[in-house]
This record gives sequence, structure tokens and C-alpha cells, in this order.
Amino acid sequence: MNGRSLRALVTGGSGGIGAAICKQLGAAGHFVYVHANRGRDAAETVASEIIAAGGQAQAIGFDVTDAATTRTTLEALIEHAPIQILVNNAGIHDDAAFPGMRPDQWHRVIDVALDGFYNVTQPLIMPMIRTRWGRIVNISSVTALAGNRGQVNYAAAKGALNAATKALSLEVASRGITVNAVAPGIIDAGMGTAGTGTAGIGTAGIGTAGIRTAPMSAAATDTVGAAAAGPGTRGVHAPAFDAATIANLVPMKRAGTAAEVASLVGFLASQEAGYITGQVISINGGMI
Repeated sequence: MNGRSLRALVTGGSGGIGAAICKQLGAAGHFVYVHANRGRDAAETVASEIIAAGGQAQAIGFDVTDAATTRTTLEALIEHAPIQILVNNAGIHDDAAFPGMRPDQWHRVIDVALDGFYNVTQPLIMPMIRTRWGRIVNISSVTALAGNRGQVNYAAAKGALNAATKALSLEVASRGITVNAVAPGIIDAGMGTAGTGTAGIGTAGIGTAGIRTAPMSAAATDTVGAAAAGPGTRGVHAPAFDAATIANLVPMKRAGTAAEVASLVGFLASQEAGYITGQVISINGGMI
């Protein structure tokens, strides 16, 4: 597969970490489908930037929690050729202390991160298997590894995604397909802040690795058209970390960048990473 242009899909690709991943894959020579839901304009912008840089890209829109629409959209997309690189980056936050968490807050976060993973990956997996080559990268979070107050729903969703990553990797390893998860910590997504949830961290999400003093207000990325969209797409206000807080939490004394996360994803999507599968790889500056 070296030097070959493959078709890639990045869900939640319209801003922050997702946009950086799209651009990384575009620079590697792949045709990139930049997914968004209500953030279609932002996805169009990302696609245009990839094309302007000499790559190939197209913006697409659908709600990953709508199983029927997602399947119909993806089946049309792969009618003539499979998707061989899939990055499941779509995710939302709707934070609250667990005693006060509403059922809709629980289900909405699970629906996007976990049901969204199934709704997108399942229609694409058999065509990928037939090619005997594929890369699936699921964007998780250090929250799933360390926990975080106010994010029981998010930790549960991403923890389940990690487990699904390991199980699916066993099913498809003999078919030349790798399945891995990337778990970012505090990431500056290029919007001027580095912080929790969607405040500068796109969909990767970590508060203070279990050290948060209060849950943040509800905020969501644009992947399912929630009322509030994350700064990766719309710049919604949410708590951010100042330099002193980051220095206290992160041994490297800085936030990571979206480009650093994208570089890791790009490597896992490459031919060179063909012997890495079933792993949850942290990128958090030594937080855990």
C-alpha cells in the first residue's frame, strides 16, 4: 500500500483534532471524506484546505446516531470502492455530577461515541475485509483510563470504545486490518485555548484526570447537532486550563497539539504500523 492513495473517512472531521487528522491523511496522499453533521460549512472549509494543499477531499454530512441514514450514506459512498482508513473521531460531552445526571445526558454521550462507532464501522467492515488491508483508529480519551469527575457518561462511552477496539482487532487481524485507539490528554486544538471537553480538545476530552473540582457545563461537538458545539467547530465557551494548571497536571508542562495527535493517527493509518493492533495508545505528556 506504500505510495497508494486510499479512501479515508474521518468522523467529526470539521474542526480541532478532527480537522488536523483530515489534513494529515490528505498530506499522506489519501482521498479524505471530511464528516460533520451541522458543521457542514466547517467541513467544506477543511476539504477546501486539503485540496488547496494539493490533496483530495470531500465534505459529507450525516448524524452518526441515525443508524439508517448513516448506513444509506455509507453504502452509497462505497458502492464502487471501499473505505480502507476509518477514523472514528465523533464524540460529544454533556457533563454533570452523576447524582444529577439526566437520562438524556447519559444516553446522548453513549449514542454518539459508542453507537456511532457501530453505525459507521459496521457497514464499512466487510468491504474493507475483502481488500485484506485496512486501518481503523478510534479516538478515545485519557478520561477512559483515569476517570474524571463530572464525566461518568463520557468515561463509560470511551472505556467501552477501548474494549470494542480490542475485541474487533482480534476479529480482523488475520485480514490485514488493524484496529487501535488513541487516547489524548489535554490538547490545544488550535483555537487559542487548551482545556477540558470541547474547549480546545476537540472530541478527545479530559478534564483534570480525576482532579476536577467541579463538573463543567454541558457542551457538545458538532457531530450530532447538539445545541452547543465545541470550539473545534464553533468556539463554545467551556472551562479552559491556564498555563500554570497545565504545568501542574502535565509532566511535560504544556498542552499537546492537534497536529501531534494527528501525526500519531497518521502513523497508525500507515503501512508501517501494520504490526500494531488492539492497542490503546495514550498521548498525554505523561499525565498517566
